[in-house]
Amino acid sequence: MTSDTVILEARDLQKRFGAVVAAQDINVKVASGEKLSLIGANGAGKTTFMNMVTGYLKPDSGAILLEGGDVTKLNPRQITQRGVCRSFQIPQLYEPMTALENVMVAIGASGRRFSFFQPADLNETVEQARAMLKRFALDPYAHRPVSELPGGVRKLLDIAMALVRNPKILLLDEPTSGVSVDEKFPLMETVMEALAAEAVTVIFVEHDMDIVTRYSDRVLAFYQGQVIADDDPSEVLSDPAVQKYVTGTAGPATAPAGAEKEAEA
Repeated sequence: MTSDTVILEARDLQKRFGAVVAAQDINVKVASGEKLSLIGANGAGKTTFMNMVTGYLKPDSGAILLEGGDVTKLNPRQITQRGVCRSFQIPQLYEPMTALENVMVAIGASGRRFSFFQPADLNETVEQARAMLKRFALDPYAHRPVSELPGGVRKLLDIAMALVRNPKILLLDEPTSGVSVDEKFPLMETVMEALAAEAVTVIFVEHDMDIVTRYSDRVLAFYQGQVIADDDPSEVLSDPAVQKYVTGTAGPATAPAGAEKEAEA
């Protein structure tokens, strides 16, 4: 459920890598509790936007506000501490360790402990980790090494580890990539059910338009570093420019302002 409260705002973000425009005039407001998906071809600017929001990349100009405070110059750790967490396209897991131990490490790190298995905290940490695994239907895999887990299970485990901090905003980079067709919808159902009890805002990059349609409140479509459409899924996916430059549907469309000029540069 969304609210009228703006939790995240990007103001006039600009980013170039030489002649390549990665972000141009990005102005976005995200409401608390919103499920926002980012779509676009590879290199369109989706990941650049996520990297700027999470502090992994600094914009050339513009500002990023979290709950009204400027976080543009903060590093990723500082932004995480303010409630913005992220999972990656390739899960960031400790493969020799079990699923349970991975979540325990995430819990320990969130508490800034030097040792993740301190005797005084061990029982509580184990209980918290088991509860998180159960929440994502991962309890059957608790004692299996990550190296033995299927791709979809690894994705869920990575997201579960990001959630141990109880973030205000959770960013998911292509949560269904590398997952079989049969696993995609069950995976997203599990994720959304796990998040249902939390007042967490979700921003996710996705290439599967069926996933986008079913699980988004709103969609941002990117093309050559610009947002060319910003609306609910049905409106964005029926936009002629989106059909031409993002989804590949044949038909006439006018290029976004400045896009052809940038392409020639």
